Amino acid sequence: MTTLLELTAGDADLGAELRASLERVVTIFDGHLESDLACVRELAALVERYRGKMLRPTLTLLCGLSSGGRTIGREHEVLAAVVEMIHMATLVHDDVLDEAETRRRGRTVNTLHGNEAAVILGDYLISSAFHLCSTLGRPELAERIGRVTTTLCAGELLQLTNRGNAALDEATYFDIIDRKTASLIGLACELGARASGASEEEVEALRGFGADVGAAFQIQDDLLDLTGDERVVGKSVQKDQEKGKLTLPLIRHLAQMTAAGRDDEARAAFEAAGDPARQAELIARLRDDGSIASAAATARGLVERAQERLAGLPESPARGLLAAMGEAAVARDF
Repeated sequence: MTTLLELTAGDADLGAELRASLERVVTIFDGHLESDLACVRELAALVERYRGKMLRPTLTLLCGLSSGGRTIGREHEVLAAVVEMIHMATLVHDDVLDEAETRRRGRTVNTLHGNEAAVILGDYLISSAFHLCSTLGRPELAERIGRVTTTLCAGELLQLTNRGNAALDEATYFDIIDRKTASLIGLACELGARASGASEEEVEALRGFGADVGAAFQIQDDLLDLTGDERVVGKSVQKDQEKGKLTLPLIRHLAQMTAAGRDDEARAAFEAAGDPARQAELIARLRDDGSIASAAATARGLVERAQERLAGLPESPARGLLAAMGEAAVARDF
């Protein structure tokens, strides 16, 4: 994905403000995970390797600036850290569920310390996020964070119960990704706007922007899991297939078949994970019938809709950067 430095190359002041603020977000994040127990400190330190380009905190800060905030304040930064803690918790838990060995080109917590430690670390992150949020003294924000976190967990459960389901339809797939990915990115945008005192119309526009970008981001993530190279993507790939999870390109591929053919092809897709020759054949079939291109086009359409939602906001460098981040979400190869 395009870096923040590249995206802000045309506005040095905005780039400098964002980078300085993100450094403070990391300081808040790390400081709140401090513990008097060495074992906790050791595990919490591993979260650093899970930190990527900080998409969600960046969106929180930019949405604060795009909706009337003259500067980024402490409340924006605390909320950005809260959202990132919840996101990190989901990554740690996802690696347990997927039995993933690699994340950000390093070994996962569950690989290094076992599933039990990884599960508790994820719980520690979620608990810390709500504790940090409580320091703001704004219960209405805590209520929104709690509601979305519940939605996120429900989405994970919905996905879990549909493992191996060759008849999974698009409506259920989108319900899953709206809950487990789009909801948190939408929340990141919403919180930034609320911290700037934005109108409800602006809050909803930015929440919708984030949700659309989040759904597009997840479709791109699914495409990378299907077609990507672990050395480039930086994490374990083909985990969706290995765990019997259908994603959009496979759903559209299977929808073109009879019920009997669909079951056989779904089984073949699940079994192709980890077998380079069979995976290459599967990808070729999905390219030939347009399923991969169709999924990519859907992600692109979501980004375009997200950008349209920004039209009612005042023109500003921050709004322009939000639009560019939407583009970057579907242009990335990791």
